[in-house]
Amino acid sequence: MKIALIGFEQAGKRTLFSLLTGRDVGESRKPGEVVEGIADIRDPRVDKLAALCEPEKTIYAQNNFVLCPDAVTGSGAREWLDAARRCDLLCLVVRAFESDQVYHPAGSIDAERDRVELESEILLADMELVEKRQARLEKEARAGLSAGQKLEQKALEKCMATLEAEKGASEAELDEQELGALRSLGLLTLLPVLVAHNVSEDDVSSEGGGAVAVSCQIEQEIAAIEDEAERQEYLESLGLDALGVDRVNAAAYDALGLMSFYTTGKDECRAWTIRKGSPAPVAGGKIHSDIERGFIRVEVTKYEDFLETGSEKAAKDQGKIQLKGKDYIIEDGDICHFLFNV
Repeated sequence: MKIALIGFEQAGKRTLFSLLTGRDVGESRKPGEVVEGIADIRDPRVDKLAALCEPEKTIYAQNNFVLCPDAVTGSGAREWLDAARRCDLLCLVVRAFESDQVYHPAGSIDAERDRVELESEILLADMELVEKRQARLEKEARAGLSAGQKLEQKALEKCMATLEAEKGASEAELDEQELGALRSLGLLTLLPVLVAHNVSEDDVSSEGGGAVAVSCQIEQEIAAIEDEAERQEYLESLGLDALGVDRVNAAAYDALGLMSFYTTGKDECRAWTIRKGSPAPVAGGKIHSDIERGFIRVEVTKYEDFLETGSEKAAKDQGKIQLKGKDYIIEDGDICHFLFNV
């Protein structure tokens, strides 16, 4: 899963990308350059399980972030959105802090205005793409359209009507076949959207309007503190229980419709990523395809029960382990041990 970081110049998306992924992206980045990086999703549940199991390795779930070029409006050129079409989620990074040292391309700070402008550019980009594809199909129609092309044409008409009403293609009431016919187009308004406000220190604990608040300046200061206890004390002094980058990371994971289940042992304690609503065999397949193919059952311990009992053995002795079959839908936080045979 890929998450596109989109925003205007000086919005803070480059700093946010570096804080999330640990990749240093210099100011000398070429215009139009796209950079990708992996971000571990800091999960307190993984940390607590690892403290109990003392494994050799601790492995978090991960997000793949894509740093897109600076957004440009008014020119009609939207190449800065090309990389986003290959992503699964759009994260709009919007500046919401004042600073005499950092200019804003629009000359003033207005987070809501910037968000609306970005969303408008995304919608216009999709309209242009749909128009071009419709024109191409009209030419091809002279020789007759296949059933697949007719399906695509119908889906495009639905999308255009919705886009002209200033709504995203996700609201076009497309069925699964129609969505499949449009998949190769890479329509941006079919993707979920997360908004991240880059705020000042005074607003770092604020949330609202569906946006996640993060202060890139404060996050940089916190990242420079080596002592964990001192770092935690600073966080608490700001009224926070988690880093802003961690909240952005977790919010992106959730917006993608993902969740984690866990495996524990002396070798490793690990978070595995699955879509919400996944049945047990599919979850097992994330570990190894043989588990899904030869699935027999899964032993499930609820996270709270594992913490309370302190170990898998203790959980079993106290009757806290549940045996589930192939129809069981994995729940967020389940600790799983799969039994299979191939």
